[in-house]
Amino acid sequence: MSQTIDAAHHRRGLLITGVGGLALSFDIPLIRSADGEVWSLLAVRSLSTFAVALFAWVVLNKILGRKIALMPGKAGLAAGLFYGLASLTFLLSVFNTATANIVFLVAFTSMFAALLSWIFLKERPSNATLLTMAVMVFGVGLIVQDGLQSGNFFGDAMACCSALLLASAITVSRASGRDMGLVPLATALFPGIVGYLLSPSEGLAIAHPGWILFNGLVMIPLAFFCLATGPRYLSAPEVGMFYLLETILAPIWIWIVFEEVPTVQTLIGGTILILALVGHSVWQMRRKSGRDKDAAAEFPFTG
Repeated sequence: MSQTIDAAHHRRGLLITGVGGLALSFDIPLIRSADGEVWSLLAVRSLSTFAVALFAWVVLNKILGRKIALMPGKAGLAAGLFYGLASLTFLLSVFNTATANIVFLVAFTSMFAALLSWIFLKERPSNATLLTMAVMVFGVGLIVQDGLQSGNFFGDAMACCSALLLASAITVSRASGRDMGLVPLATALFPGIVGYLLSPSEGLAIAHPGWILFNGLVMIPLAFFCLATGPRYLSAPEVGMFYLLETILAPIWIWIVFEEVPTVQTLIGGTILILALVGHSVWQMRRKSGRDKDAAAEFPFTG
């Protein structure tokens, strides 16, 4: 009976996390489809996401009686600032480099997080993680070198900053041990205000605002909710695999809609990044499976 329940939970986790990864893959295509000025898009995308966070907080606290803070203490503020700055650098990267470059470079977030945890939390990564980081640095180097040659270095640098800032937010969240479930959505207020203040004085300049509103009100909250819920049913490596859906699918959507084709060198670097992350996740899952089998053999009558 317990195995049946575990299998059902696992299937539920696969479905939820798969939906989250798929929703996230439409972020850049929806930003590009809105066809607007960068600061106007940042304002609308961020403020609409904040509105969803505020609505969710009211429902959870006032209706369902679950006490969840929008921004739990100083740690929440610090993580929120990192998330907000990441939104800013991400939008700047969308307007200054190819989609494939962005998603491949942002895929380095997990390795940045491992490095920051090593430095600040004294959590030394395994040798396999260190090897994966080295391989991924090589892949990132290929993409950045291609950006230098094609004049997209600023956009590539902004994508790398997004990865580092997201990893910083994750590290702060881990160190605090607080519930940060609403922080990525709630702190969208910060880049929203910045975008509004820097938008054109004559008003927001967006040709097709429906796309960016749909992104901020539906797709981004859906992606964050599903990917945050996934760890309740799946292991961290399995959840990490679904984050790669954006890395793989976003360039395909952009190619289909906008006919933007990545360079060969970017594709090689991206392939190296994806294979390294997949290999690392598979290794983690096999190691966890081995530990579970050992525990079951040691305590055969548990449960």
